[in-house]
Amino acid sequence: MYFLGIDIGTSSVKVSIVEASSQRKVCSAQYPAEEALIISPQPNWAEQDPQDWWTYFKWALSQANASGLYDPKQIKAIGIAYQMHGLVVVDQEQQVLRNAIIWCDSRAVALGNKAFEEIGKEFNLKHHLNSPGNFTASKLAWVKANEPEIYQKIDKIMLPGDFIAMKLSGTISTSISALSEGVFWDFQRNELSTALMDYYGFDADLIPSILPVFAEHGQIKPAVADELGLSPKVTINYKAGDQPNNALSLNVLQPGEVAATAGTSGVIYGVSDQLIADRESRVNTFAHVNYGPDEIRTGVLLCINGTGIMNSWGRKLLGKDLSYDQINSMAATSPIGSKGLQVIPFGNGAERMLNNQLVGASITSIDLNRHESADILRAIQEGIAFAFRYGLDIMRENGLYPQMIRAGNANLFLSPVFRDSFVGATNVPVEVYDHDGSVGAAIGAGIGSGYYTSFVEAFESLKPVYTVEPKGVDQYEENYQQWREILETKINTK
Repeated sequence: MYFLGIDIGTSSVKVSIVEASSQRKVCSAQYPAEEALIISPQPNWAEQDPQDWWTYFKWALSQANASGLYDPKQIKAIGIAYQMHGLVVVDQEQQVLRNAIIWCDSRAVALGNKAFEEIGKEFNLKHHLNSPGNFTASKLAWVKANEPEIYQKIDKIMLPGDFIAMKLSGTISTSISALSEGVFWDFQRNELSTALMDYYGFDADLIPSILPVFAEHGQIKPAVADELGLSPKVTINYKAGDQPNNALSLNVLQPGEVAATAGTSGVIYGVSDQLIADRESRVNTFAHVNYGPDEIRTGVLLCINGTGIMNSWGRKLLGKDLSYDQINSMAATSPIGSKGLQVIPFGNGAERMLNNQLVGASITSIDLNRHESADILRAIQEGIAFAFRYGLDIMRENGLYPQMIRAGNANLFLSPVFRDSFVGATNVPVEVYDHDGSVGAAIGAGIGSGYYTSFVEAFESLKPVYTVEPKGVDQYEENYQQWREILETKINTK
């Protein structure tokens, strides 16, 4: 028996096949090989065509099926992870009405900030745990205000993973965790937020059926099963945003446990048993995958838009014909501190931890006689690590003090320079696991289908590949303080 995990990322769609009894990944595939297109028709806008996600998924699954390592007919359940905070809108025939407005799109910031003030800061922080900010609800408000002809045709709104589930099953559903990440959920009243829905003038019928994260979210349509080579009895038993799902994949489920990712965006995600709200909504709190009103499990999320995408930009600029392994090797030839070069990586939309400001990316302290490509590549990875440190200090202000951080052996955590910079700058060890979002989604399907009777059973085989301990802490601290001074100068001159 196998479980299929699907991870709808910004740069690609990845699938993994996990054997149920051993929890062993037998095959993975992703598509496209290079970063998927982000459509930006205006500055600070970011869109993707949902149909592309579906096409990418089919190509990735076809590649996995062609491996011959498993029988696709033996896949029993599907789990889906997805890029958070996106907005997909469909009509009554389940036809997409416009491109998805994705997580790093900044067009709705002003609307969300206005709602934060007019609904009331105290009310928002107590009931939503966040400002409406740049989240899904505010993106929908932008469509309502600027594209009324499209808004009038909307039957249901969805997050990216809901769209893939709809394409597979014809069923549209959501969860408390998903609604909370769109800032639609009232944690005090344990219901859809009437305050926000009324403020924006949304009809509650736009919201799909609310189901548990671990539940049946539909059965695959026979025609789709036939096209994909799957059994028509396959069910979708799990859906979660990529960061709650990444935490699940690393068995980060209990208070005090912390996960990190560094893909296109970067995240530190800590689990709490409290309804935590940052006073300025610089870090955000959502319902975790195991949240319940009787046993609170929230995920406190630090998000940095400009992480892997900044590293990708550096590769395109300085080594587009090189692999990431080669880029990482080049960066490692430059010493800690990159010979004084500093990179501010915030060039991918408004940054929540910077109060939704558009600070932009920059390279500073360039010495034309000293600095080479390797120094820039290292400074990019160090600058990303410093951004994590800056955000972790905000999490510490809110009572989260991680003693250990778990990360998947993927993306920037594959780079020794980044790993050492991250650990040295934060002074927190990192355990690295050979798990990723698609594997976590497959395990989630096993939990949601009832095959695994507990989280303990689902992760009994999970062991770290290695642990990175802090070193060079004093050097990283000195360089971080210089980096922070540059950043705060930029913020104060905006």
